[in-house]
Amino acid sequence: MRLYIDSANIKKIAYLNEYFPIAGVTTNPSILVREKQPYLDLLKEIINVIGNNKELFVQVIGDQAEDMIEEARFIHNHLHSNVIIKIPVTNEGIKAIKILSADNIKTLATAIYTPFQGLVAALAGAKYVAPYVNRIDNLPGNGVNVVSEIACLFSKHNLTTEMIAASFKNVQQILDACLAGTQNITASPDLIEKLIAHPATSTDVSNFKADWQKAYGMDQKTIINRPVK
Repeated sequence: MRLYIDSANIKKIAYLNEYFPIAGVTTNPSILVREKQPYLDLLKEIINVIGNNKELFVQVIGDQAEDMIEEARFIHNHLHSNVIIKIPVTNEGIKAIKILSADNIKTLATAIYTPFQGLVAALAGAKYVAPYVNRIDNLPGNGVNVVSEIACLFSKHNLTTEMIAASFKNVQQILDACLAGTQNITASPDLIEKLIAHPATSTDVSNFKADWQKAYGMDQKTIINRPVK
């Protein structure tokens, strides 16, 4: 299980990367445009924050396979890092995934709404597939079921492609996707923080500290600096 940040906001990425077990960052054209910076400079800045060992996902915008491949090679050559190229699961996208896979350029098949889209992308050589959980629910559909069915297909056919479930509106959806079999998730910064947030935890910690100080009259620094007898 790996956790990815779905954002291009440098401050939020830096904060989460410091405190959480982050495996990398996923972006898409809309996320990059939101930051109002030259996209290549922004991607390089993200790499500087997370380091070269963590994965950065960058999506192509071309419609034809040849354009996608050209973009993918450009991104791969200019960033010189652990970059995964996001390719949409269109006919042209599947063609591009096949060619890029043969060239040892890692891809993620994105905008997945059905189990067969995930299966075909995996057979084409995609390293990852990204089912859009909440967007499927909004069709309406059942995003968690799609995750479960993709997991079942990959298992039955011994495919090494992994899922990175995406598009969440709340923590319950993330939990359900994890239980349904996704190996990884990518989520917005606010949802990542909510994964461990609970008011009872804060209350318990405050009560523990209050009880300690009431009994011993010492805070942490006093304990640490107090001479040991």
